[in-house]
Amino acid sequence: MTTDPDSLVNPAVQALERGRRREAAGRVLLPLLVVGVLLLGWEALVRVNGIPHYILPAPSLVVQTLVKNWGNLAPSLWFTVKLTLMALGAAVVGGVLIAMAFALSKWVEIALFPIAVVLQVTPIVAIAPLILIYVDSTASALLICAWIVAFFPILSNTVIGLKSADSNLRDLYQLYGATPWQCFRWLLVPSALPYFLGGLKIAGGLSLIGAVVAEFTAGAAGRDTGLASRILESSFRTEIPMMFAALLLVSLLGIVIFIAFAALAKLLLGHWHESELRREL
Repeated sequence: MTTDPDSLVNPAVQALERGRRREAAGRVLLPLLVVGVLLLGWEALVRVNGIPHYILPAPSLVVQTLVKNWGNLAPSLWFTVKLTLMALGAAVVGGVLIAMAFALSKWVEIALFPIAVVLQVTPIVAIAPLILIYVDSTASALLICAWIVAFFPILSNTVIGLKSADSNLRDLYQLYGATPWQCFRWLLVPSALPYFLGGLKIAGGLSLIGAVVAEFTAGAAGRDTGLASRILESSFRTEIPMMFAALLLVSLLGIVIFIAFAALAKLLLGHWHESELRREL
């Protein structure tokens, strides 16, 4: 009696697909379950203890405040989104170009890398007032502050990635007479891409943090301002639910940025790099 190989393979493949679907569902449902439990606990804590809304608003009140004041919060959200994305875009362009210069010339790296480190380790709260003095436009000053915060992770990770190419492969490319552009395109870029995307995930959150902190420091007010101004205004007026609503938007924006770059990393690395290859739980 012979056994059909397909009868053995198909159940195994089906079991593997079921396992992958369960894993995908678990990655989504488990975090949502934890967040839901925390929110329900927060809601119960406020209601059971009768905590006033001006001390700690319930999540339901925060959502109601967000919906009620959406017309006021939406322009501020858009301002923060624009500032964050512009700072991140400038950090990516500047960080990648300077990282390439560092990788091509060790003397350029020796000369300029300490300056980048100084910018990174100096608190943005200390730099922001000086930038606001020297730059006429408040929006430009906020952009510079957010760029400074987001710049270093892109630069540092990209430099490490460009230097991580296998030296034996470098020698092989030279042996076969590859041009510098071919070596860069087919060896250095794939080597640096995982590191760059890791830095991009970090810089995305930091650019948002830099935009909010810079606006706090600037004390900007008025209609054409970001979510940080709404938080400041709410704290001055003791409108705690409104403050939480603005904080919720900042957090959601940060989550969206991280998910977007995680999806980008999965798209670019998922079929070949160990960091994004699918594994069973």
